[in-house]
Amino acid sequence: MSQELQRIVPSGSYQIEETIAVNETTHKFYREVEVRSEFSRYCQWYYDTAKSNREELKKMRGELNIFHWFRRRS
Repeated sequence: MSQELQRIVPSGSYQIEETIAVNETTHKFYREVEVRSEFSRYCQWYYDTAKSNREELKKMRGELNIFHWFRRRS
């Protein structure tokens, strides 16, 4: 049983600590990449929505405003 365990777990405690540290660093790196990608997608969505809203506002300002006639007469 001990020979099987030695094949699974590295023999020195330094190697175990190093392996765990590398694993944690890798996990943190991939999580950071995921967070940044998600933020980038959100920013792109925000810029696209803002552009669409600006275009819609410009279009609305060019349309005839019939409510202005009612407010002016009152």
